[in-house]
Amino acid sequence: MLAVLQVCGSVLVLVAFAMSQRNVLSTSSRTYLVLNLVGSAVLAVLALHERQWGFLLLEAVWGVVSGASLAGTLRRRPVQPPSLL
Repeated sequence: MLAVLQVCGSVLVLVAFAMSQRNVLSTSSRTYLVLNLVGSAVLAVLALHERQWGFLLLEAVWGVVSGASLAGTLRRRPVQPPSLL
């Protein structure tokens, strides 16, 4: 079961990466950041469970950076279309 979770977490991070490399997602898009945050969080929890300290450091930092960037995008106001009136 843990191996399945590892693969799922890895797939989330890799899908985000591949989509950004193919110019499908911007690295500042909410979708990209959520995929990275969730994937790295899953992998960080599993690394902690297995006491894999180097992997935990990598994934924890990855998650913190993704989370901080996501928080920044959520604080920005969405662009409103011009009013027709």
